[in-house]
Amino acid sequence: MRKAIPAAIAAIAIGFVFVGNQGIAQSNVNGATRVVTLGTLAGPVPMPHRAQSSNLLTVNNTYYVVDAGDGVTRRLAKTGINMREIGTVFLTHLHDDHVAGLGTLMSEVWDLNRTKPINVYGPPGTEALVHAAISYFNESAEIRIADGGRSVPISKVFFGHDVGPGVVYQDENIKVTAIENTHYAFHNNGTGDPKHKSYSYRFETPNRVIVFTGDTGFFDGLVDLAEGADLLVSEANSVEARKAILIKSGQWQAMTEAEHARIMQQASMGHLSTDDVGKLAAAAHVKAVVLTHLTSLPEGDDYSSWAEQVKKHYGGQVTIANDLMSFTP
Repeated sequence: MRKAIPAAIAAIAIGFVFVGNQGIAQSNVNGATRVVTLGTLAGPVPMPHRAQSSNLLTVNNTYYVVDAGDGVTRRLAKTGINMREIGTVFLTHLHDDHVAGLGTLMSEVWDLNRTKPINVYGPPGTEALVHAAISYFNESAEIRIADGGRSVPISKVFFGHDVGPGVVYQDENIKVTAIENTHYAFHNNGTGDPKHKSYSYRFETPNRVIVFTGDTGFFDGLVDLAEGADLLVSEANSVEARKAILIKSGQWQAMTEAEHARIMQQASMGHLSTDDVGKLAAAAHVKAVVLTHLTSLPEGDDYSSWAEQVKKHYGGQVTIANDLMSFTP
């Protein structure tokens, strides 16, 4: 069993502040920017010890959620924050390991009597996804309204927004810029996907820059997006581990040979290897890297060698994320 790193040691090792669960809910001093890796597992195969992709960004005591994979609501409950205050969500793309928990999250926030809008921003299909969540939870919402204590329909609270590349959102705390990445570039024999889009995001706060790669292959535009970031929250992928976990789950055996070839193409072309992350971080001159969206390992949960692989190319601090790690870069 892998031993937990004491918070004091972690703070020295990573070069910025690690805060245990008890500190996550506390107000940020002087409006500090904070990132919590809520769910750190790549999909689609679920695992008992990690939730799937989701992150919490806090700026000036305002909460923003980046991706909402399965388990996001339970992880947020562990932070101790008031989930009723969550009103803005960003989706990198619409794979289920990034959005499967969205409806439950929105429904729970509504159950806590939020009447102000919950706005979800993401690539084309986001608005339809939110409408589907309204349909899915509407029966429950109607019953709860009849039970008493609530009067605003969920259709008056849930709102989805399809956005394109560029500045997709701005308020007094953050400016959010999206670029289309290469997660789907191998579709249609390498010509890309005209319908489905996947984004990487740059969040500029009054005092920090945070970049979330989402799921993507390496490309020059990603270097430009991440230039000078205080924190790069990057996926980390292993083709070999992906195949091994598919075999262990039985999914590989259920596939055809053509499906084998396609999923391996997706694993190799649509994601960042640890070498890719190291080269990206070095080229973009980022100050620190957090590895998340981790490919499941067939045996154990020791990713320490992955950080070393990134460091072959990048001289800064590299941290392997666990669920509910909190960083103040």
